[in-house]
Amino acid sequence: MEIQQERTPRRLRGRTALLAAAGAAVVAAASIAVLPDAGASVPPTPSGWTQIFADDFNGAANTGVNTGNWLYDLGHGYPGGAGNWGTGEIENMTNSTQNVYLDGAGNLAIRPLRDGAGNWTSGRIETQRTNIAAPAGGKLRVEARIAQPNVNTANGAGYWPAFWMLGAAARGTGATGWPGIGEIDILENINGRPSVFGALHCGTNPGGPCNETTGIGSGERACGGCNGGYHTYAVEQDRSTSPEQIRWYLDGNNFFTINANQVDATTWNNATHHGFFIILNVAIGGGFPAAFGGGPYASTVSGAPMMVDYVAAYTAGGGGGGGTTPPPTSGKAVKGPGGLCLDVRSSNSANGTPVQLWGCNGTGAQQWTYVEAGSTLRAFGKCLDIPGGSTANGAKLQIWDCNSTGAQVFIHRADNTYYNPASNKCLDDPNGSTTQGIQMQIWDCNGSGAQKFSLPQ
Repeated sequence: MEIQQERTPRRLRGRTALLAAAGAAVVAAASIAVLPDAGASVPPTPSGWTQIFADDFNGAANTGVNTGNWLYDLGHGYPGGAGNWGTGEIENMTNSTQNVYLDGAGNLAIRPLRDGAGNWTSGRIETQRTNIAAPAGGKLRVEARIAQPNVNTANGAGYWPAFWMLGAAARGTGATGWPGIGEIDILENINGRPSVFGALHCGTNPGGPCNETTGIGSGERACGGCNGGYHTYAVEQDRSTSPEQIRWYLDGNNFFTINANQVDATTWNNATHHGFFIILNVAIGGGFPAAFGGGPYASTVSGAPMMVDYVAAYTAGGGGGGGTTPPPTSGKAVKGPGGLCLDVRSSNSANGTPVQLWGCNGTGAQQWTYVEAGSTLRAFGKCLDIPGGSTANGAKLQIWDCNSTGAQVFIHRADNTYYNPASNKCLDDPNGSTTQGIQMQIWDCNGSGAQKFSLPQ
């Protein structure tokens, strides 16, 4: 299978020989015998920023992650997506505490393991939230304190740790919209090299305005002591400057910047003007390690974990977003089955009011706003909501104060369905009824007419 032909995300990177040559100066092996202690907690929120997500991975030793914050990716690819995560990597992702676990000292470990038959397992986790976003006119900062696996070029061939983000539209779709939906790689490292890579993936594949499958990248940057030592990796998406920028940081030092005018406006907006989810994983093998010598080999050590002290996301400025206050936009009708409109029953703005279908009448009860940054539908200043965060087929929908939970994330997809990642279900009209007053629900996504709802128009 040709990696370049795959459409599912993350670093389908047939990195060029030129890029490999550019990194040759930092190939010296790095090895740290003792892993230093991580910090005890997430650092204080920087002045001028608001924290919108954080996890410091406190918990008992040998337990799993907080599934209120994270979900586990399993197997060799997203359901409906390309195999081997679209990158050629060979490991089987699991939710076993052999692969993904808290160490009891405030750290997350993601540990790849090879069994006696030569098969590899590892771990990959994603934030439940898909609405981690830069507000219009504001900024988003996503950072983590990470110790890359304590391997070197002699024993780390095939190791591929990463800290990165995918556009919200990847969730539940097998990421088939990649790379147009956007991917921001905050930290990538391969083959135990003492270095770091950052990149933005966007546009079309192969080639296109973003040079896929390589993307617009930093190239290899020296990262002394990063294999086995804690360092802070961060990215800032800045929509407050013109042109907009994405900036990469290593221990607070800006080492790479992309300006929006490096690509056309449509490509940039499609890749960046929406919510993201955060991913942590350690892959084994694949196209990126292959471009720098390959692996894994018999010499590749098993069991060297990537350690994560904390992950945090912050927003600053702008007109809302990032899962908080919506920007001030006027509402419009959302049309569903039978040409009926999504409606807040009896124009009641109280928490818990049912959301139903009704004949389109232009009243305030039918004025909806789709807030792309958080993938929410809002009316009367409140959000379309699944009561109690239920994941059951048939759970009836209501409006509720916007609270940035997964119960309020509804991603509008190209087929006019609204997908809720937390439940893995879609906004649904029971049995495709055209009876006025029928309350909306969630149901397994099936692409039927009962699940077709327009964007506000």
